[in-house]
Amino acid sequence: MRCRTTTPADEPGLHALWAAAFPDAATVAALWNRAPGRHGRTFAAEDGGGRLVSALHYQPRPIRSATGRVQRVGCVGGVATHPDARGQGHVRHLLAAAVDAMTADECAWSLLFTATPRVYESAGWRSFGAPGWSGPLADRAPHAGAAAVRPATRADLPALRALRDGFDAVRPLTTVRGADDWEHRVPVWYAAPARILVAEDRAASGHAGTAAPASAQAPRGAAPSGTPAGFAVLRHPAPRQAELAEIALAPGREADAAGALLSAAALHARAAGATTATVRLPADPAIVAALPRFLADPAPAPTHYGMARPLLAPAHDVLATVTAPTAFHWYADSF
Repeated sequence: MRCRTTTPADEPGLHALWAAAFPDAATVAALWNRAPGRHGRTFAAEDGGGRLVSALHYQPRPIRSATGRVQRVGCVGGVATHPDARGQGHVRHLLAAAVDAMTADECAWSLLFTATPRVYESAGWRSFGAPGWSGPLADRAPHAGAAAVRPATRADLPALRALRDGFDAVRPLTTVRGADDWEHRVPVWYAAPARILVAEDRAASGHAGTAAPASAQAPRGAAPSGTPAGFAVLRHPAPRQAELAEIALAPGREADAAGALLSAAALHARAAGATTATVRLPADPAIVAALPRFLADPAPAPTHYGMARPLLAPAHDVLATVTAPTAFHWYADSF
């Protein structure tokens, strides 16, 4: 086996490898294709015939620490081994090469997400938890608060970015998103059938209800009509299932915006045929209080997909970041 960084000539082989390993290979490739310096940060193992049989890449991302300081973090993704080459230690060798490269690249620590942690534990990564809830979808009357809810359009992006930056200002483990993230990464991860719902002042918006039905969405380029109080992202990871994957709430309007958004998300999820749902959001008081508007009987369902490995930062600093009470990493910041 030969372990090396990739070149542009390897792109067809990488895409073929990801297609053999991932159901969402097109998403992985689309994000990787936009990553600056990607070939120098992509490591691959090839067999005796020169075929790529295993690969991974890392991308430095600016992530907030427990103290609010932004750190350079080596985010590992695209980890794949061809089915006929598994169990031969390829990923272990690639991880060792990536650790050396991330350290030389001045990454404070490394972050990844996986449902199969064993190989990463042997390479120094440690799991950490994230809050979550699951249950049957709620079937309640619309939220009668001051905020109305509608689907977002591209014209809402500046307002969504401001809401995201404000809500995350001191939240550990969140990524500082740039313009390219909003223009390219967010639309990839939240492509249809996912939808972004925006809550805004009811009087300014002119909406009489909580949320527009799917058949009456705002036009793609329509200008926002009210003052945004928050937004939430509704995904459909499997048939008849819904998931809340992201939220941002304006200061001072958290309770009303959370109630309106979760109530509207339940309405949209039911219209799409979902009967059960999960919530992957931080355990902020306003969010926890609004859970019954989305789930009929919210049951705790924490996850332990996140894994962290210190590089240049002390281990206790990394642990403080990933285990902070308000820490969260949003789905659209995946890599």
